[in-house]
Amino acid sequence: MRLTAVSTSSHEIFGAPCWVSLLARDLESTRRFYAGVLGWDFRATHLGAGLTVAFRDGAPVAGIGSLGGSPGAPVVWTPYFAVEDADVTAARVVERGATMAVGPLAFGTGRIALAADPAGAVFGFWQGEVVPDWSVGRGSAPAWLELRTRDAFAAAIFYGEVLEWAGSRPGCCAVSYEHAHVVLRHGHDTVARISGGALEQAPDPEVRPRWHVHFRVPDLEAVADAATRLGGRVASPVQTSRMNRWVVLADPEGALFTVVAPQDGVPVGLAQPGTRG
Repeated sequence: MRLTAVSTSSHEIFGAPCWVSLLARDLESTRRFYAGVLGWDFRATHLGAGLTVAFRDGAPVAGIGSLGGSPGAPVVWTPYFAVEDADVTAARVVERGATMAVGPLAFGTGRIALAADPAGAVFGFWQGEVVPDWSVGRGSAPAWLELRTRDAFAAAIFYGEVLEWAGSRPGCCAVSYEHAHVVLRHGHDTVARISGGALEQAPDPEVRPRWHVHFRVPDLEAVADAATRLGGRVASPVQTSRMNRWVVLADPEGALFTVVAPQDGVPVGLAQPGTRG
């Protein structure tokens, strides 16, 4: 994940989101899609031709790589959380009835792992150097992350124990329960939300528990039109809150992501209570 000579270690921001990424089956066409829809350009990394970093206005946004030899793996946007010790975190995941899918493995300047929480939502964690100045809610990073699951309270307990949220150590993430949502803050920044609901256990992947990544855009309709034109689709109605308008899109390989635009004259922020974002 290293991008510049200036580095920050995962132990300095433990428990907080530190990156988002997508593994695609057709890397070139996926990059063309996101370039045309979200205006990203891509740069190679020192980790090989199969991994690239998306930039917007010169700042890193997300990683997009190739699934390579994993044709059956799902194409999903995945958040990564910073941890001090990947092995300890992996042990916590298994102890709490969840599943380790990959790793922890040595990867570039650190160690990486993928897991599924007890409800099946996929997430990753990372030990090592993190992307400097990348923080959810700021700059080019996603506007926010949201876990949509069946039992928000149970999910909050799981992630809190695994990622050391709401602990007594200085610098840990704070958790609060606000208007039926669990809200995660790192410092003064709201970085994620966990929303519960009676999601059906159906084969449709769009109704299964998952982490949703919200990217800022200036014009919701223009972005939705571009996504459709470039082989994606609109996967939800446009929704609104006092501050924002947003819609869920799917890329040509089916990966879901959300784009969010401000209401006239209002900066993009986390969706207000009583809404889904």
